[in-house]
Amino acid sequence: MPNQDEPVLLNIDAQGVAAIRLNRPAASNGLDNDLLRRLHEIIMQCHGDKRVRAVLLTGAGKNFCAGGDVHTFLSKGEELPFYIRQATAHLQVAVSALTHLNVPVLTAVQGFAAGGGGLGLVCCSDLVIAGENAKFLAGATRVGMAPDAGLSVTLVQLVGFRKAMEILLGNQPISAAEALAMGLVNRVVPNADLAESALAWARELAAGAPQAQAATKRLLWSGLGLTVDAAMPEESRTVAALSGTADSREGLAAVIEKRAPKFSGS
Repeated sequence: MPNQDEPVLLNIDAQGVAAIRLNRPAASNGLDNDLLRRLHEIIMQCHGDKRVRAVLLTGAGKNFCAGGDVHTFLSKGEELPFYIRQATAHLQVAVSALTHLNVPVLTAVQGFAAGGGGLGLVCCSDLVIAGENAKFLAGATRVGMAPDAGLSVTLVQLVGFRKAMEILLGNQPISAAEALAMGLVNRVVPNADLAESALAWARELAAGAPQAQAATKRLLWSGLGLTVDAAMPEESRTVAALSGTADSREGLAAVIEKRAPKFSGS
């Protein structure tokens, strides 16, 4: 049995569905370096396990993932750029590993999917199902940072340039119905049905032809004009640089204190 205190859990069922669960519910599954390292380890474990025919990515608790752990970020003070460089590196390899898995990746979203972590993982998944009360939020510029996790490529491909710009600069929550209409998610189901519907869909995927699915997935991801892998290093450099600014610290503090930020441009 897996250690239930681990920040990410893995269970592989008899039908070949690898259920990966972000497991920091008290922090809304906010991403810190421990969680990100473990997430990458588990994705690679799935990659090497011939039993795995599909991946189902979920988050424990009320929210799928609130993005980067703002409490951890703010606590780093002037050391935040170094910590962010580590975090974005771990996030990059996890995102890249998900897109390069041969098997389909289905993500189920309840509550919020926010930031480069939450929204980024949604956008790098092959398929997404959401509960009817789910909400999606970019949030990076709200805390004086920039999008990461390949969002500068994946979000544009999913919803178009103008809409992506609006989402990333406006930081307005997107409802599940709006996300479905713009192509951010594939299906919306009643909240009470989310877990069952997601597992049923994952098992349908697991019953598919593995080589055909792997080839199709590879063709679609490699067909992006600018690949996610090519975009992420510049995203990481930008986010790390921005995290050292006073505006970034003000943005993080404002989120924690539940107030409007006062940006100075420094």
